[in-house]
Amino acid sequence: MNDPSGRELDSPLLRGEALTRVYPDGDVHALRGVSVEIRRNESIAIVGPSGCGKTTLLHLLGGLDRPTSGEVYYKGTPLAELDLDRYRAREIGFVFQSFHILNTLSAVENVQIPMFETTLSPRQRAERAESLIEQVGLAHRRKARPMHLSVGERQRVAIARALANEPSVLLADEPTGNLDSRSQSEVLQLLEDLRGRRGLTLVLITHSAEVAAAAGRVIRMRDGRVAEG
Repeated sequence: MNDPSGRELDSPLLRGEALTRVYPDGDVHALRGVSVEIRRNESIAIVGPSGCGKTTLLHLLGGLDRPTSGEVYYKGTPLAELDLDRYRAREIGFVFQSFHILNTLSAVENVQIPMFETTLSPRQRAERAESLIEQVGLAHRRKARPMHLSVGERQRVAIARALANEPSVLLADEPTGNLDSRSQSEVLQLLEDLRGRRGLTLVLITHSAEVAAAAGRVIRMRDGRVAEG
Protein backbone atom coordinates (compact mmCIF):
# COMPACT_ATOMS: atom_id res chain seq x y z
CA MET A 1 0.00 0.00 0.00
CA ASN A 2 2.92 2.31 0.77
CA ASP A 3 4.86 1.37 -2.35
CA PRO A 4 4.96 4.61 -4.42
CA SER A 5 5.25 2.52 -7.59
CA GLY A 6 1.87 0.94 -6.88
CA ARG A 7 3.27 -2.59 -7.26
CA GLU A 8 1.55 -3.89 -4.12
CA LEU A 9 -1.83 -2.63 -5.29
CA ASP A 10 -1.30 -4.23 -8.71
CA SER A 11 -0.05 -7.56 -7.37
CA PRO A 12 -2.45 -10.43 -6.63
CA LEU A 13 -4.05 -10.43 -3.19
CA LEU A 14 -4.28 -14.23 -3.26
CA ARG A 15 -2.27 -16.53 -5.48
CA GLY A 16 -2.20 -20.28 -5.80
CA GLU A 17 0.85 -21.70 -7.53
CA ALA A 18 0.95 -25.24 -8.96
CA LEU A 19 -1.46 -26.54 -6.32
CA THR A 20 -1.99 -30.27 -5.99
CA ARG A 21 -4.05 -32.02 -3.35
CA VAL A 22 -4.02 -35.78 -3.04
CA TYR A 23 -6.15 -37.54 -0.44
CA PRO A 24 -4.46 -40.85 0.46
CA ASP A 25 -7.78 -42.50 1.30
CA GLY A 26 -8.73 -43.80 -2.12
CA ASP A 27 -5.81 -42.00 -3.78
CA VAL A 28 -8.06 -39.12 -4.84
CA HIS A 29 -6.30 -36.41 -6.88
CA ALA A 30 -8.56 -33.44 -6.11
CA LEU A 31 -6.25 -30.82 -7.64
CA ARG A 32 -3.64 -31.30 -10.34
CA GLY A 33 -1.28 -28.32 -10.67
CA VAL A 34 -3.79 -25.49 -10.30
CA SER A 35 -2.51 -21.91 -10.52
CA VAL A 36 -4.82 -18.92 -9.93
CA GLU A 37 -4.45 -15.21 -9.21
CA ILE A 38 -7.08 -13.16 -7.38
CA ARG A 39 -6.79 -9.39 -7.15
CA ARG A 40 -8.18 -6.89 -4.69
CA ASN A 41 -11.89 -6.14 -4.98
CA GLU A 42 -12.43 -8.83 -7.62
CA SER A 43 -15.64 -10.82 -7.81
CA ILE A 44 -14.87 -14.35 -8.98
CA ALA A 45 -17.08 -17.40 -9.52
CA ILE A 46 -15.49 -20.85 -9.57
CA VAL A 47 -17.65 -23.28 -11.55
CA GLY A 48 -17.45 -26.84 -12.77
CA PRO A 49 -18.98 -30.29 -12.32
CA SER A 50 -19.14 -32.02 -8.94
CA GLY A 51 -15.79 -33.49 -7.96
CA CYS A 52 -13.74 -31.15 -10.15
CA GLY A 53 -11.85 -29.64 -7.19
CA LYS A 54 -13.74 -26.39 -6.60
CA THR A 55 -14.25 -26.80 -2.85
CA THR A 56 -10.74 -28.14 -2.37
CA LEU A 57 -9.33 -25.04 -4.05
CA LEU A 58 -11.48 -22.78 -1.87
CA HIS A 59 -10.28 -24.59 1.27
CA LEU A 60 -6.63 -24.17 0.25
CA LEU A 61 -7.10 -20.45 -0.47
CA GLY A 62 -8.76 -20.01 2.92
CA GLY A 63 -6.13 -21.93 4.87
CA LEU A 64 -8.61 -24.63 5.91
CA ASP A 65 -6.38 -27.25 4.29
CA ARG A 66 -2.82 -27.47 3.02
CA PRO A 67 -1.77 -28.50 -0.49
CA THR A 68 0.12 -31.71 -1.08
CA SER A 69 2.45 -29.63 -3.23
CA GLY A 70 2.50 -26.04 -4.45
CA GLU A 71 1.76 -22.98 -2.35
CA VAL A 72 -0.86 -20.35 -1.63
CA TYR A 73 0.36 -16.77 -1.18
CA TYR A 74 -1.46 -13.95 0.58
CA LYS A 75 -0.12 -10.49 -0.25
CA GLY A 76 3.00 -12.24 -1.54
CA THR A 77 3.65 -14.25 1.64
CA PRO A 78 3.31 -18.05 1.61
CA LEU A 79 0.56 -19.28 3.92
CA ALA A 80 3.13 -21.75 5.25
CA GLU A 81 4.87 -18.77 6.88
CA LEU A 82 1.70 -17.28 8.40
CA ASP A 83 -0.21 -18.01 11.59
CA LEU A 84 -3.11 -19.83 9.94
CA ASP A 85 -5.47 -19.37 12.87
CA ARG A 86 -4.97 -15.63 12.70
CA TYR A 87 -5.17 -15.64 8.88
CA ARG A 88 -8.50 -17.46 8.92
CA ALA A 89 -9.88 -15.31 11.73
CA ARG A 90 -8.75 -11.88 10.52
CA GLU A 91 -8.21 -11.95 6.76
CA ILE A 92 -10.79 -14.45 5.49
CA GLY A 93 -14.56 -14.60 5.91
CA PHE A 94 -16.28 -17.92 5.17
CA VAL A 95 -19.87 -18.45 4.03
CA PHE A 96 -21.13 -22.01 3.64
CA GLN A 97 -24.23 -23.45 2.01
CA SER A 98 -25.33 -25.00 5.32
CA PHE A 99 -24.90 -21.68 7.20
CA HIS A 100 -23.34 -23.14 10.42
CA ILE A 101 -25.20 -20.72 12.67
CA LEU A 102 -26.23 -21.70 16.21
CA ASN A 103 -29.91 -22.30 16.90
CA THR A 104 -29.52 -21.38 20.58
CA LEU A 105 -28.46 -17.81 19.76
CA SER A 106 -30.32 -14.90 18.22
CA ALA A 107 -29.33 -13.50 14.83
CA VAL A 108 -27.29 -10.68 16.33
CA GLU A 109 -25.65 -13.00 18.89
CA ASN A 110 -24.56 -15.35 16.10
CA VAL A 111 -22.79 -12.45 14.40
CA GLN A 112 -20.70 -11.86 17.52
CA ILE A 113 -19.20 -15.37 17.60
CA PRO A 114 -16.02 -14.68 15.56
CA MET A 115 -15.30 -11.60 17.68
CA PHE A 116 -14.80 -13.55 20.90
CA GLU A 117 -11.21 -14.31 19.86
CA THR A 118 -10.42 -10.61 19.41
CA THR A 119 -9.55 -7.83 21.84
CA LEU A 120 -12.91 -6.12 21.35
CA SER A 121 -14.86 -5.34 24.49
CA PRO A 122 -18.37 -6.80 24.95
CA ARG A 123 -19.82 -3.39 24.11
CA GLN A 124 -17.72 -3.10 20.95
CA ARG A 125 -18.72 -6.62 19.87
CA ALA A 126 -22.39 -5.81 20.38
CA GLU A 127 -22.16 -2.52 18.50
CA ARG A 128 -20.38 -4.11 15.54
CA ALA A 129 -22.86 -6.98 15.41
CA GLU A 130 -25.79 -4.54 15.42
CA SER A 131 -24.19 -2.58 12.57
CA LEU A 132 -23.61 -5.71 10.49
CA ILE A 133 -27.13 -7.03 11.05
CA GLU A 134 -28.40 -3.68 9.83
CA GLN A 135 -26.11 -3.77 6.78
CA VAL A 136 -27.55 -7.12 5.68
CA GLY A 137 -31.10 -5.82 6.12
CA LEU A 138 -32.09 -7.76 9.23
CA ALA A 139 -32.31 -5.08 11.91
CA HIS A 140 -36.00 -5.91 12.38
CA ARG A 141 -35.11 -9.60 12.90
CA ARG A 142 -32.06 -9.08 15.10
CA LYS A 143 -33.47 -10.93 18.14
CA ALA A 144 -34.96 -13.84 16.19
CA ARG A 145 -33.41 -17.29 16.51
CA PRO A 146 -32.54 -19.24 13.35
CA MET A 147 -35.56 -21.55 13.54
CA HIS A 148 -37.76 -18.47 13.19
CA LEU A 149 -35.84 -17.08 10.21
CA SER A 150 -36.35 -17.92 6.55
CA VAL A 151 -33.58 -19.70 4.65
CA GLY A 152 -32.63 -16.44 2.96
CA GLU A 153 -32.54 -14.62 6.30
CA ARG A 154 -30.29 -17.31 7.80
CA GLN A 155 -27.89 -16.87 4.90
CA ARG A 156 -27.83 -13.12 5.58
CA VAL A 157 -26.92 -13.84 9.21
CA ALA A 158 -24.11 -16.10 7.99
CA ILE A 159 -22.83 -13.33 5.71
CA ALA A 160 -22.92 -10.77 8.52
CA ARG A 161 -21.02 -13.18 10.78
CA ALA A 162 -18.40 -13.76 8.04
CA LEU A 163 -17.77 -9.99 8.00
CA ALA A 164 -17.46 -9.67 11.79
CA ASN A 165 -13.67 -9.32 11.84
CA GLU A 166 -13.51 -7.11 8.73
CA PRO A 167 -11.82 -9.61 6.39
CA SER A 168 -10.19 -8.70 3.10
CA VAL A 169 -11.56 -11.78 1.33
CA LEU A 170 -14.96 -13.44 1.46
CA LEU A 171 -14.96 -17.10 0.38
CA ALA A 172 -18.42 -18.53 -0.25
CA ASP A 173 -19.22 -22.16 -1.01
CA GLU A 174 -22.56 -22.38 -2.85
CA PRO A 175 -23.96 -19.38 -0.91
CA THR A 176 -27.25 -19.50 -2.84
CA GLY A 177 -27.54 -23.28 -3.17
CA ASN A 178 -30.46 -23.59 -0.73
CA LEU A 179 -32.27 -20.42 -1.79
CA ASP A 180 -35.26 -19.83 -4.02
CA SER A 181 -34.81 -17.56 -7.04
CA ARG A 182 -35.95 -14.41 -5.25
CA SER A 183 -33.71 -15.01 -2.23
CA GLN A 184 -30.82 -15.88 -4.55
CA SER A 185 -31.16 -12.55 -6.32
CA GLU A 186 -31.35 -10.68 -3.02
CA VAL A 187 -28.26 -12.40 -1.60
CA LEU A 188 -26.29 -11.81 -4.80
CA GLN A 189 -27.20 -8.13 -4.71
CA LEU A 190 -26.24 -7.98 -1.04
CA LEU A 191 -22.83 -9.55 -1.71
CA GLU A 192 -22.17 -7.14 -4.57
CA ASP A 193 -23.23 -4.15 -2.47
CA LEU A 194 -20.97 -5.26 0.38
CA ARG A 195 -18.07 -5.80 -2.01
CA GLY A 196 -18.48 -2.27 -3.32
CA ARG A 197 -18.90 -0.61 0.06
CA ARG A 198 -16.23 -2.54 1.95
CA GLY A 199 -13.66 -3.14 -0.80
CA LEU A 200 -14.02 -6.89 -0.37
CA THR A 201 -12.57 -9.52 -2.63
CA LEU A 202 -15.29 -12.10 -3.29
CA VAL A 203 -14.65 -15.69 -4.40
CA LEU A 204 -17.60 -18.03 -4.62
CA ILE A 205 -18.29 -21.56 -5.77
CA THR A 206 -21.51 -22.10 -7.64
CA HIS A 207 -23.42 -24.50 -9.87
CA SER A 208 -25.76 -21.67 -10.87
CA ALA A 209 -25.34 -20.04 -14.27
CA GLU A 210 -27.10 -16.94 -12.92
CA VAL A 211 -24.67 -16.61 -10.02
CA ALA A 212 -21.67 -17.11 -12.29
CA ALA A 213 -23.00 -14.51 -14.73
CA ALA A 214 -23.13 -11.94 -11.93
CA ALA A 215 -19.42 -12.35 -11.15
CA GLY A 216 -16.73 -10.19 -12.69
CA ARG A 217 -14.66 -13.22 -13.69
CA VAL A 218 -15.35 -16.93 -14.00
CA ILE A 219 -12.83 -19.71 -13.34
CA ARG A 220 -13.97 -23.00 -14.89
CA MET A 221 -12.56 -26.22 -13.48
CA ARG A 222 -12.57 -29.77 -14.75
CA ASP A 223 -10.89 -32.91 -13.42
CA GLY A 224 -8.83 -31.04 -10.84
CA ARG A 225 -7.50 -28.46 -13.29
CA VAL A 226 -8.39 -24.95 -14.43
CA ALA A 227 -10.00 -25.24 -17.84
CA GLU A 228 -10.67 -21.52 -18.30
CA GLY A 229 -10.15 -18.26 -16.44
